[in-house]
Amino acid sequence: MDNQNPSLICIGILVLSSGVLLVYTLLIIWSPPPIITHESEKKYRSHSSTKPLPLTRLDEPSKVDLTVVVPAYNETERLPAMMADTIGHLSSLKTKRTFEILVVDDGSNDGTSSTALKLAAKYPKYDIKVVTLERNIGKGGAVRHGMLYGGGERLLMADADGASRMEDLELLWKSMDEIAPNHGPAVVVGSRAHLVKSEAVVKRSFLRNVLMYGLHTVLRIVGVGHIRDTQCGFKLFSRSAAQQIFPAQHLPTWIFDVELLLLAKQLRIPVSEVPIEWHEVAGSKLNVVTASVQMLRDLLIVRANHLLGRWTASPTKMKSD
Repeated sequence: MDNQNPSLICIGILVLSSGVLLVYTLLIIWSPPPIITHESEKKYRSHSSTKPLPLTRLDEPSKVDLTVVVPAYNETERLPAMMADTIGHLSSLKTKRTFEILVVDDGSNDGTSSTALKLAAKYPKYDIKVVTLERNIGKGGAVRHGMLYGGGERLLMADADGASRMEDLELLWKSMDEIAPNHGPAVVVGSRAHLVKSEAVVKRSFLRNVLMYGLHTVLRIVGVGHIRDTQCGFKLFSRSAAQQIFPAQHLPTWIFDVELLLLAKQLRIPVSEVPIEWHEVAGSKLNVVTASVQMLRDLLIVRANHLLGRWTASPTKMKSD
């Protein structure tokens, strides 16, 4: 019997080691590959230039007060209203703010870039830049690209569907002034959490609401449960915060917001959450069930990679052009 104990221990260690190796191998396989930026994606088009011009890199000094980053995938129909709302608000401010709007076409096949350029021609007084990614990489990848090549001292992520009111930017702006008074790193998250019992949310399908509550439970386990609404596509970053967060972002998919907030937490960047108005906009391209399964998988991938040290909160420097 005594002779069998060492053998059983060895077998147990071997099985455990094999299991750990298998999990680690699967993690490597399932983790997204590095996001590659092509040379053509480092340039933009506008109404004023027939040839592409270089974008401002995030590691360069800011050129304007605000960059509005608009990730757009097949948004020909919804982009015009969002652009009108954005320009209408920013141009009406009593305290003038220099700004640029950077539309990142995420490999669309419906002419989104052409629509964005027509809008740039419609509003020639304003700095509207259009960059077209060579292939569809996902909303997270499009946002990351816009942030890495935005010239603003503050950078706003705003969905192309216009579900959030641009007027509410002032709420985020004020909050950032409070938590980062000296241009320090800070993130302000627009939140729809106060709308949980509103008509807009109640009218959502039963399945969509169940999945929403399930996601919130998982988020608490992952470590960002302190933020009530991680998925609202209306977030403001100071340039110094963006410089630390976005080079370290790995996920190009829908759940990328959680990774950004997890990175901010690890980097000890202050984050505030501000209630904003929001309304459902027809034309969503998100399959709720498929996206939820992908989100759960990606959440586990993010958490596992950070726990095992494969991904860190230390940002990777942008490679020189």
